[in-house]
Amino acid sequence: MNFILTHKREVATLTAEHLWLVGVSMLLAIAIGVPLGVLLTRRPKWKALVLGSTNVIQTIPSLALFGLLLPLPWLGARADRLAIVALALYALLPIVRNTYVGIASISPPVREAAVAMGLTSGQLLWHVELPLALPVMLAGIRVAAVITIGIATIAAAIGAGGLGEFIFRGIAMVDNGVILAGAIPAALIALAADLLLSGVEKLLVRHRS
Repeated sequence: MNFILTHKREVATLTAEHLWLVGVSMLLAIAIGVPLGVLLTRRPKWKALVLGSTNVIQTIPSLALFGLLLPLPWLGARADRLAIVALALYALLPIVRNTYVGIASISPPVREAAVAMGLTSGQLLWHVELPLALPVMLAGIRVAAVITIGIATIAAAIGAGGLGEFIFRGIAMVDNGVILAGAIPAALIALAADLLLSGVEKLLVRHRS
């Protein structure tokens, strides 16, 4: 804690970098993952391919994934771009899977009643399926956020910044105080994100019931 107190400005700067990396990568993952999950409910034949691919990405060690993406021209030119894309790829699985499960688990009579009322496919999605599936989708986003916050510390290894800077610096110096200066704020961010999204999820479930 002494190191954190004496380096408050640097801790604040790296925390802001960490939040920026996580925030942008989560927005990208949601923008890709939710439509993919919806698509799987309309094209079930693609389920094995899409979920299988996102599962494979989860099994790749983070440093290895950064290394695989590094030679790509546009991504390799900037470490922050590379880190954001890699983090978004890691976040895809729980978002895609929970979006698919949330919509697929809606009771058929609910859909039939909506169609009988004259709703089009688009209206059915926006006014019935997505609102009903939202708590399950939020659970996936919550898991993805916690995973992304943790993996984002590895982004410092490629020069993308964030709280991992302290962790790698502390390892090099064999200084637990510097390591904790990165690990403690990262853990607190993960806990805060989990509690916040968990609270929103519970509110939605309570509202539905």
